Amino acid sequence: GEPVAKVEDRTVPGPGGDIPIRIYTPEGGGPFPALVFFHGGGWVLGNISSHDNTCRMLTNRAGCKVISVDYRLAPEHRFPAAADDSFAATAWVAAHAAELEIDPSRIAVGGDSAGGNLAAVVAIMARDQGGPRIAHQLLIYPVTDFDLTTRSYLENAEGYLLTKEWMDWFWGHYVPDEADRRHPHASPLRAESLRGLPPALVITAEFDPLRDEGEAYAARLKDAGVSVNLSRYDGMIHGFFGMAAAVDKAQQAIDEASSALRTAFAGQPV
Repeated sequence: GEPVAKVEDRTVPGPGGDIPIRIYTPEGGGPFPALVFFHGGGWVLGNISSHDNTCRMLTNRAGCKVISVDYRLAPEHRFPAAADDSFAATAWVAAHAAELEIDPSRIAVGGDSAGGNLAAVVAIMARDQGGPRIAHQLLIYPVTDFDLTTRSYLENAEGYLLTKEWMDWFWGHYVPDEADRRHPHASPLRAESLRGLPPALVITAEFDPLRDEGEAYAARLKDAGVSVNLSRYDGMIHGFFGMAAAVDKAQQAIDEASSALRTAFAGQPV
């Protein structure tokens, strides 16, 4: 991965025990803005290391600290463990902003795929629980609903890395109870209201089963009066954001995400 000024591994308290985090610091002096990042992997796979270079690139290009969260994984830890850990880590970062040399008014959340789901859910939880204040949400091909019958699921069911079969398997491990899948902390697209949520950038990929639910979430955010930008990357598949070493559009997407973060941290409209 590309170098950053500093990397620190530590743990923070969570509802099910200590949560490992990795803190990336850019060049310069604080207080820094911060992105609390949640990795993808269907709530079953992935960890801090799998998304290390993505976090390094965001740290450097957005000029912010990135706190990568190693939330509990299914099936050992089912819903809502991942969501609860993600919210606890975000709240801890806000509460310890001074210690971390972070500006508490400039904290964003973000993630890819299942991590995008968790970022959206943390934003909802923060709104409903009166904090912490979230300045922006970066949602990279997020999981927003358990419906596997959308057009993009039918068009891209297999052959483009992530498959419909895999997503059914992931949902079965994380949220086996269909009643729980309707909860907005599992399927944020089904939240009664999205009003009052932070500005968002939603990135989708053309050949991705999750394309339509990500774009539906962006539409619902816009309808709720939330400032939102939606970017569909034509020709791309699920997971492309992490392929910056080989795919030019991944570099473009990381630049777009970093620019959106810089804009949000400057207090400007998305």
